[in-house]
Amino acid sequence: MAKRPTGPRETVHRHPEGRPVPQVPAPRLTGLGCGLFCCALMLALGFLDQWLFGASLPVYGVLFLPVCVLTALWVRRGDLVIVPIVVPISFAAGLLPVAERGDGVSGRFVGLFTALATQAGWLYGGTLVAGGLVTVRWIRMLRRRTAGARMSG
Repeated sequence: MAKRPTGPRETVHRHPEGRPVPQVPAPRLTGLGCGLFCCALMLALGFLDQWLFGASLPVYGVLFLPVCVLTALWVRRGDLVIVPIVVPISFAAGLLPVAERGDGVSGRFVGLFTALATQAGWLYGGTLVAGGLVTVRWIRMLRRRTAGARMSG
């Protein structure tokens, strides 16, 4: 009986002329790397939004969606469960430069909570997108695992 290769499968896509198409490797982040990536990117986008658009909350919400998609696609299979936890935390972290500033610490917190309350649609939508992508990846992983168990057993 022929032995199956144990390493990762590499698919080579080819042009119609027969030349191989170069593949961009998909990054795989650990749970901690996923949290750091998402929080750092949302904080950077928050500062960018403040600088370019004068702290526009709708722009910040729109920028949040691709970060959710990237986070859900780039996390390792073993750490899929962390994405729906990390994404809302990073949304709040990125709101720090965007939220309205009041007098003192309490004014800052009021501005942050107000921004979280008024932008809850973006927060829930991005978390739902990330959770949906993670769920699809989880189901595909389970199907591959059961198919592999059937073939070997």
